[in-house]
Amino acid sequence: MAKIKVVTDSSVQLTPEEIDKYNITVVPLTITIDGQTYTDGVNISREEFVKKMDESKELPKTSQPSIGVFEKVFRELTEDGSQVVGIFLARSLSGTIEAARQAADLIGKSDQIGLVDSELTDRAEAYQVLAAAKDAQEGKSLEKILAHIEKLKQNQKLRMIVVNLDNLIKGGRLGPVAGKIATLLNIRIELHMPDGNLDVAKKGRGKKFSKNFDKRILKYVEEHKHELKEVSISYVDTLEDMQALGEKIKEINPDIKVLIRVTSPIIATHAGSGAYAVFYTTEDY
Repeated sequence: MAKIKVVTDSSVQLTPEEIDKYNITVVPLTITIDGQTYTDGVNISREEFVKKMDESKELPKTSQPSIGVFEKVFRELTEDGSQVVGIFLARSLSGTIEAARQAADLIGKSDQIGLVDSELTDRAEAYQVLAAAKDAQEGKSLEKILAHIEKLKQNQKLRMIVVNLDNLIKGGRLGPVAGKIATLLNIRIELHMPDGNLDVAKKGRGKKFSKNFDKRILKYVEEHKHELKEVSISYVDTLEDMQALGEKIKEINPDIKVLIRVTSPIIATHAGSGAYAVFYTTEDY
């Protein structure tokens, strides 16, 4: 049976230990801030990016990996006869998976490379990557791994709160009139991603809305405290607040793993300062 290797993109929320343990290949996106282009995770850290983003007068621009980059990666991964599982951020957020698909076709390796639109990003995408990597280490076939990922998708939830709509407005995600009204009213929004589509689930004003968001998170954890293995919190620039939320989750059930990490540049760019997201899993990684 051919060896199976796992590849993903740098919007994923994986720890260095996980990447090393499962030998996961991470293909970086690029970011341009004030005319300077950086490679995500190579010559700029997530924390450095957020600082530069907050200081920048213009909205940073993020770019998917080129077809050429994917061609090189796929050639290297398959040259020993290995198969590849590629899991990438939602098509609605980036054209990364299409670049990967074109690259696989161009090098004539489509039959060796299984590509998956995670329909999510960040730690939710990571759960799919980790599941695939564990399956690969256990010797499961490419078909079984892809089926496992599709099943996992059905039980995943992403809950994000955006407290500063400036970046969404600058990026054209909100119309100019709606954007002005939202800013004037101090509107905050809760985003979900059903079937890979970014939807506004709730909206409200000020800090009270954020507190109610946290209450809903804690209520969900309380209701599923014996099923959840991990709750992950990804944030842009509010570490202390996220640590406080994490402590409340641990108070509900100390056995739940709580992972708190800064999010990727592509998410920070669109979500803006103060945003954070919460993910859950009932699998043990």
